[in-house]
Amino acid sequence: MPMSQRVAAAPATTSALPAPVEECPARHCWVLDPADGLHVRRPGLLVEWRQGGPGGWEGRVVYVAQLRPGEWTTLAEWVPATLVRPATSSRD
Repeated sequence: MPMSQRVAAAPATTSALPAPVEECPARHCWVLDPADGLHVRRPGLLVEWRQGGPGGWEGRVVYVAQLRPGEWTTLAEWVPATLVRPATSSRD
């Protein structure tokens, strides 16, 4: 039996997916001063906040930074809130 017929014959089940328990806390963001020191903003994923030093906040952000020319790596670091901006579109 061809694949198109097997897929068409398969029963549609929407109950196979679990219902979401709560909203995911992760948010897209911009990291304004990434660790690679290139002074360009990088897209990132903000996963949590914590109270930082005296009166400041820090966000745990995962993003990609240039390790060496042509080599990239993922970083997860606590970034001062002043260096994290929300990303609302690709043109932010």
